[in-house]
Amino acid sequence: MGLTAGLPLPDRHPWVDTLSTGSHQTEEVGVGGWMMAVTFTPKGRLYYLDPGDLRPAVGSGVLFPTSLGPEVATVAWPAMWVDDDIAELPVCAGLAHPADVARDAENRRRRAQIRVAAQRLIREAQLPMKVAAVDWADRNHASGRATATVFFTSPSRIDFRQLVSDLARTLDCKVMLTQLGPRDDARAQGGIGPCGRETCCSTFLHDFEPVTLRMAKDQDLPVNPMRVSGACGRLMCCLAYEHAQYLDFAAQAPAPGSAVDTDEGPGVVVGHDVPRDGVVVRLDETGHRTVCPRASVCVPRREHEERHRGRERRIRRGPATEPTGDDLGDHA
Repeated sequence: MGLTAGLPLPDRHPWVDTLSTGSHQTEEVGVGGWMMAVTFTPKGRLYYLDPGDLRPAVGSGVLFPTSLGPEVATVAWPAMWVDDDIAELPVCAGLAHPADVARDAENRRRRAQIRVAAQRLIREAQLPMKVAAVDWADRNHASGRATATVFFTSPSRIDFRQLVSDLARTLDCKVMLTQLGPRDDARAQGGIGPCGRETCCSTFLHDFEPVTLRMAKDQDLPVNPMRVSGACGRLMCCLAYEHAQYLDFAAQAPAPGSAVDTDEGPGVVVGHDVPRDGVVVRLDETGHRTVCPRASVCVPRREHEERHRGRERRIRRGPATEPTGDDLGDHA
């Protein structure tokens, strides 16, 4: 992470929880409107914005409204019409002018200065803490003064009152220190997950949902912490993405150990292959394993197909003829 990077942080920083919302008159009546995506750092998290009457090109600087005033962002996706409701999106405050770009560059330089000063003072005081990210509010802060916020991680609680005093004296501004947990630290730092992509928390996740080890077991994943832990050292957030689909599949498919009939002969279910909507069956005759479609071994489905095939056979044979009175020799 570069020293001058404007980071999307979980507390103030300005583009997550303190977005000012608004709506704009769209070109059509009803749901739908124009939307574009912007970013505050190169290849950083995307934030969606109502462009209003503007149609800026990719790479253009625009003003993103926050609780502390407009911030300069770069257009990553051009404005396009979408059918979703965009009433809750913040509205673009206009194009970035040279004065806005100059202020943004000065704020980035100031954040780099704050980070270097904080790291130096922490090292001199020999405190067991690490700077995760910094933020700088040069105006409109709740304190009424220019304020520097230092986000840090530590294995335990720390008395940092002297550090705050030294930082305020060195930086000549109000200083706030905020301790981050492992997940928020990973969000601020960014990184690459086990899948080879950027971590979800640093790109598109806004809230952390509860993740349990049971979710890994339900998805037949190894319960090895090294295999199911993310960059933060906690259970990966993506374990919750498909958990509901695995539960739904398990409720409808034959359970492991069930005896089933397949096109290759009878066998026993030894596992599920949810991505392929299949059931792993060990054949009784050969002992080989095969993956069958769930519908082919699901008892209700098979019964339905057998009834359907029987009905078709009866239709092909035609209706049964019943003997009439004349055939039975019923004479008056």
